[in-house]
Amino acid sequence: MLSLEPELNPRLDLLQPYPFERLRQLFAGVEAPAGQSPVRLSIGEPQHATPAFIQEALVMNLRGLSAYPTTAGGDALRETIANWLTHRYGLDPIDPASEVLPVCGSREALFAFAQAIVDTSKPAPLVVSPNPFYQIYEGAALLAGAEPVFLDQMPEHDYRLDLDSLSDAQWQRVQLMFVCSPGNPTGKVLHLDDWKALFERADRYGFVIAADECYSEIYFDESKPPLGALQAAKALGRHDYERLVVFSSLSKRSNVPGLRSGFVAGDRKLLKQFLLYRTYHGCAMSLPVQAASVAAWRDESHVRENRTLYRQKFAALEPILSPALGIALPDAGFYFWARTPCDDREFARELFGATHVTVLPGQFLSRDNHGMNPGAGFVRIALVAAHDECVDAAHRIAAFVARRFGNAG
Repeated sequence: MLSLEPELNPRLDLLQPYPFERLRQLFAGVEAPAGQSPVRLSIGEPQHATPAFIQEALVMNLRGLSAYPTTAGGDALRETIANWLTHRYGLDPIDPASEVLPVCGSREALFAFAQAIVDTSKPAPLVVSPNPFYQIYEGAALLAGAEPVFLDQMPEHDYRLDLDSLSDAQWQRVQLMFVCSPGNPTGKVLHLDDWKALFERADRYGFVIAADECYSEIYFDESKPPLGALQAAKALGRHDYERLVVFSSLSKRSNVPGLRSGFVAGDRKLLKQFLLYRTYHGCAMSLPVQAASVAAWRDESHVRENRTLYRQKFAALEPILSPALGIALPDAGFYFWARTPCDDREFARELFGATHVTVLPGQFLSRDNHGMNPGAGFVRIALVAAHDECVDAAHRIAAFVARRFGNAG
């Protein structure tokens, strides 16, 4: 009997290996020094302790596991998120019923949103992404049937998005644009004039902006939090947030990456259709997670303490790493985007073999574009480990650079 192989979605073949799979392959055959404890600064996984009150809220509401949650989430969660948005960004009151949608982490929502937005009945749809970028943007575009196109973010241009690098013909095909501010991995925060240019482009060509703001609560100056997309829209008189949605998460803000809790907010017309999509997608947030999320969004003291921990690590590591790698503090977030004195893949591989410290090559976060790769010659260093581990890793990196390259910085 003839056995036929099952036919799968051919778009799956377009996906590139995830950065951490590429890192595993890069390190194949490399033996880390046995006398050195491993320090992993490659993945942006928060490792500060989850606040006890969030854990208690989760445990105290486990009885909610006996009920199916609604896709739209409960009133308490939507109202809490709406209140947080209003106070954090100085907005007019957000309607919790139509302008907020809880999601199971920003990652799944960013991916799903592209599936709901991209219209493949129109010829050759494009999805715009910054470059370097969070790989979900590319995968979401490809599996939605669109072609990803990239806007390079280079240090010599202050990591600004070069909107003019796409032609008018390309912009006419754009249906969705991903924006990340504060940026991953660069830490770049968009200013009001940047948002004004983005909104003008969206109005001219009719595409949707998806603003990834999952690093918005990790910043240095308590008196100057990063500008948000909804905040910029209000400042520019766009009170209905037309063609704009923002994605946020508790993972980095509250050190709960395993909770898988976030939200989407903005254009109510888009959220209405996205809710319809999600009703079939089947990603409702469980009631215990909703209760824990309400507790987390209502408290700011633990978030300020979290920022203090990152601020202390940046202050300790900057003078150690700057002479070696010439680093500069980011606008926000918890990454150093550091130049390397050789190929970034070679640097990461040799560093691991010599010090047992793991960093992520910039090429793994970027795509070749206009004859170059904007991540080449950089590594991403995530300051997620404990303070003493980060300091120890920084000294190992500096010593490695001095031995291998001399005064590289």
